[in-house]
Amino acid sequence: MRIAVLGGGNGSFAAAGDFALAGHDVRLWRRDEEAIRDLVRNGSTLTVKDHAGRHEARLALATTDIAAAVDGADLILCPAPAFAQPDIAAALAPHLRPGQVVFLPPATFGSMIFAEAARQAGTAEGVAFAETGTLPWLARKHGPREVAITVRAKHLPVGTFPASASGRAIEVIARAFPDVITSCGDALSGALMNAGPIIHPPLIVMNAGPIEHFERWDIHKEGTQPAIRRVTDQLDAERMRVREALGYGAPHFPLADHYAREGTEWMYGRGSHDRLTDSGDWRETLVLTQHRYMREDLLLGLSFLISVAELAGVETPLARAFLAIGRAICADAGEVRSRTLADLGFGGLGRSELQRLLKEGF
Repeated sequence: MRIAVLGGGNGSFAAAGDFALAGHDVRLWRRDEEAIRDLVRNGSTLTVKDHAGRHEARLALATTDIAAAVDGADLILCPAPAFAQPDIAAALAPHLRPGQVVFLPPATFGSMIFAEAARQAGTAEGVAFAETGTLPWLARKHGPREVAITVRAKHLPVGTFPASASGRAIEVIARAFPDVITSCGDALSGALMNAGPIIHPPLIVMNAGPIEHFERWDIHKEGTQPAIRRVTDQLDAERMRVREALGYGAPHFPLADHYAREGTEWMYGRGSHDRLTDSGDWRETLVLTQHRYMREDLLLGLSFLISVAELAGVETPLARAFLAIGRAICADAGEVRSRTLADLGFGGLGRSELQRLLKEGF
């Protein structure tokens, strides 16, 4: 299958490398011209490291030309941060063609940003837009052409816009992720599976002292203590109440399953948290006002969750509290961002109108 991967971060490298190793025709697009030149000079090859060793993954194309990257692609995967989505969506939209599937893992309802950009460009017809609840890889780049993959997802619930195109979208995405993909309904259901706005705000806010005091800090190891876990579970309960109020059924993939040693597997499967902390790759320098955990998961993710909760008539006191604290932390950084339904252009729609749009499309 021909797959276009958009972006140059941890997730994009993991995606491009894994797909190429699986035998797919992979085209990597990113905006950094020097990084692309360096990759091409080195045979358009990425080194993928995992528990089985080192693997050389040769890409079919590495380019700054997004039209060339997506030409003829069955699947277009964009794991870029949510705050980068509007610019990428605008660049991509003129080049979409019927039959293509755009997959954002995860997205904070970013599938609708890409869909709207395509609608405005006149290319939305016949294109499906999908998102899921987490990045399919726990990965970190170890250099300009190297990525270490600690965990690969075992369960990815995918929501699709329009929901009427779900069957085709799931079939295409499942070819890239065999035995991993299940449908969870429409794009809003997929957005409400996003674990980032649940796990990361408590970790960065309740660890703000050690994050700013120590040069490097692992929020997932020393930073994950019982008090924080209890708060995370309560924040996740707010997310799940929103899903239930909107009529989305189980499984809701409660974050508690990520940490559990028995019972239902979470998206990354059993033992993934221990493998993450054992890797050492998440012991890192975090600049609170700049990190994607703040910019994407807290500021965008929680503002989105709160706005959907308002539509559903569900109270979200913890989400509101963390959003207020995050905005206070970023008050002097020019980082007052939000992603509400109104911000996305859906503020005038009632619940039934929004659900009809999500099912039928534009």
